Amino acid sequence: MQPTEPQRRNIVSNATAVHEHTNRLAREKSPYLLQHQHNPVDWYAWGEDAFAKARAEDKPIFLSIGYSTCHWCHVMERESFENQELADYLNQHFVSIKVDREERPDVDKIYMTFVQAMTGQGGWPLNVFLTADLKPFYGGTYWPPEAKYGRPSFLQVLNQINKAWHDRRDQLTGSSTNMHEQLVKLTSREATNGASLGEDILKHSGEALKENYDPTYGGWGTQPKFPSPSHPAFLLRYGKRYKDQEAVDMVLHTCERMASGGIYDQIGGGFSRYSVDRKWLVPHFEKMLYDNAQLLNLYLDSFLVSGDEGYADVARDIIRYLLRDMTHPDGGFYSAEDADSEGKEGKFYTWTRGDLAKILTPEEFNVATKYFGVTQKGNFVDHSDPEPLPDQNVLSIADTNVPASDMPLLLSAKEKIFTTRSKRVRPHLDDKVLASWNGLMLGALARASVVLGEDSYRVAAEKNFKFLTEKLWDARTKTLYHRWRDGERDSVQLLEGYSYLLAGALELYQVTLEPRQLEFCVALADSMLEKFYDPAEGGFWQTPRDAAHLILRIKEDHDGAEPSGNSVAILGLLKLGAITEKKEFRDAAEKSLRLFADRMRQMPQGVPYMLMALDFSLEEPKRVVLAGDVRSETGKSLLRAVHGVYQPNKVVLSTSGLVEPFAKTLQPMDGKPTAYVCTGTACQPPTHDPMKVTESLK
Repeated sequence: MQPTEPQRRNIVSNATAVHEHTNRLAREKSPYLLQHQHNPVDWYAWGEDAFAKARAEDKPIFLSIGYSTCHWCHVMERESFENQELADYLNQHFVSIKVDREERPDVDKIYMTFVQAMTGQGGWPLNVFLTADLKPFYGGTYWPPEAKYGRPSFLQVLNQINKAWHDRRDQLTGSSTNMHEQLVKLTSREATNGASLGEDILKHSGEALKENYDPTYGGWGTQPKFPSPSHPAFLLRYGKRYKDQEAVDMVLHTCERMASGGIYDQIGGGFSRYSVDRKWLVPHFEKMLYDNAQLLNLYLDSFLVSGDEGYADVARDIIRYLLRDMTHPDGGFYSAEDADSEGKEGKFYTWTRGDLAKILTPEEFNVATKYFGVTQKGNFVDHSDPEPLPDQNVLSIADTNVPASDMPLLLSAKEKIFTTRSKRVRPHLDDKVLASWNGLMLGALARASVVLGEDSYRVAAEKNFKFLTEKLWDARTKTLYHRWRDGERDSVQLLEGYSYLLAGALELYQVTLEPRQLEFCVALADSMLEKFYDPAEGGFWQTPRDAAHLILRIKEDHDGAEPSGNSVAILGLLKLGAITEKKEFRDAAEKSLRLFADRMRQMPQGVPYMLMALDFSLEEPKRVVLAGDVRSETGKSLLRAVHGVYQPNKVVLSTSGLVEPFAKTLQPMDGKPTAYVCTGTACQPPTHDPMKVTESLK
C-alpha cells in the first residue's frame, strides 16, 4: 500500500513553474523558507546579513516565524506575502526575516515569550518587529489583508509601526529595552537548590493533573483539544505508583477515544496535530513526527498496563504510517505532513458519500458508511476557505457494533479507500531530518520492537541511529548538529537535539545492549554537559554558551506539545547514571531538578515530563543485567520479558562496555544467557526463565 512518488506533492520546489520573483531564500535548505523563495518580499534568513542591513539603513526588522505545515502561515502568505503592494511596502520600510521555528526553536522561544507577554496569546505565524539590536517592541500572530476578526489589517499594522519608528523612535527603543529587561525576568529561574524533593510533589501533581479531565470523550480541557502526550504518560506512572485506578482509567479511556476519532487517520495510520472540537472528531490535519513518536510510546505503555491488543494495534499502525510515508531511504525520519493539499485543508483525507459509492460495492458501502459515520451533509467545513469543499466527512469510528460476518466487507472497504486515496495529490511533506524529533522516534521505535516482538522495528531503529550518527554527529569534536536536508546539515546546536537523541539512543541500547551505542550515549551526555549545563545553578540552557545573535539564553522548562530539553536531559542523565554509575550525570540531574522544584510544586500541569524524571530519581531504579548472548533465542526471550512489563523506573544493561562495575562481575550461568534483576548490589536469583524475570519486575 505504498503511494507512488508522483502523488507526493512537495511544494518547496517546482521545476516547471515560471516565477516572476526569486529572493535569497532560494539558497536555503529549510522547506519553510523555500516555500517563500518566490514571494516579492525581499526576505532574509536569520543572520548577520539582515542585521547589518537594518543597522546600515536604520530600519526596523520585521521577523516572521512559522513552519512549512502551518495552515495559517499558508493563509498569510497567500493573502499578504504574495501581494505586490504589501511586499513593496515591506521592502521600502523594513528588513524582513523568515525563520523556520522547527529549525530554530531557540529564536522562536524568545520572541514567542515576548508576544505571549504582550498579548496574552501566541501561535504561528508569529510576527514581531525588532530594533536593529534584535530587541522586540511590537508583535502578534496572523493579521488579515483587511481589518476583520477584530484584528487590524496587516497593512494598517505596517503603517502604524513605520509612523512610530519615525515619529516616536525614543519611545519605541525605550519600550524595547524595557521589554528585554522584562523578558530576562520572565525567563530566569531562581536557584532552589535547598528545596526538598519528595513524594509529596508527585502526589499533589497527580491530583492536579487529574483536574479538567473530560469523562465523556477523554483528554483534558474542551476545544481545541491536544493529545499533549507527557500529561497522560505521567498520570499513568502516578496511577501505577499509588494504585490510583481512576488515573489509569483516565489515560486508557483517552487513548481509546483518540484512536476512535478523526484525529487518528483511520485509513493510513498516525495522528493529526490536534482536534478542533472536544470529541477528537475533526482534526487540524497536519501530522507531526514529534506527536506520533510520543503517542507511540503512550500506546505501548497503555498496552503494557492493560493487556488490550487494541492499543498495540494503534502502535503498529503509527509505525506502519511513519515507515511508509515519513522515512528517508537511508533511515532518517522526516518532520511533518501538511494539513492542506491542492490549496484545501483536509482534501487528501476527507470523503463524500458519493466518493465512497464510486469505489465500494453496495455491501461494502453500507458497512463502511455506518462504521465511519459518513453522512450526506458531512462533518467538516474549512471555515478559513472562502470556497470550502461541500459535504466532506472526516472518518471516525462511529459504530463499533460490526457483526463478525461483516468484518471482511469492512476490511475490503478500508483497503479500497486507502488505494484510492493513495492516488490523490498528497499533502506537502516537510522532509528535513531533525536530531531532536528523530531522537523521540528512535526511542519509541526501539521499544516497540521488543514490546510488540517485531524485529523489523529494531532494524529500522538501528538504521535511523546510523543515519543520525553519520549525518549529524561529529565524533571528533563531539558536536551534534540539529538539521539535515538534501545532503547538507546546518550549523545549529540545541539542547533539544542533544537531550532527545540521548533519550532515544539510551532506549536503543537497552534493546540491543550494543556497547558502541552506550559509548555514543556517554560521549553525547558529556558534550551536552559541557555545552549547555549551568554548573552554578543547575539546569540546561537551550543554546550553547557561544550561540550568536540571541538576546537571551533560556532554560526552557515547559512540557507542552514537546517535552522541554531540560526535562528530557534530566531523565536521560538519571538513566545513564544508573547504567554507568558516573556520578557527574546523576549530580547534574539532581541539581537541575532542585532548580525547578518550585515550578513542579506550583505548576505541575506545565512540567509533566519533568515529574517523570522526579519519579525516577526518588528511589534506586531496578537494574536488569543480562549476561551472555542477547542475540540468541534465549537472550531475545529475556529481553522481551524485561521490556514486556510496565516498569518505567528500570534500566537494562549488559556486563560489558561502559556499564557500572558491579554489572561486570555478573556471569552467565551454565553457558546460557542469564538475567539478574538487581537493586543496588542486591539481586534476585539469576534466571534463564522469562516468566521469572516478569515476576521480579512486577
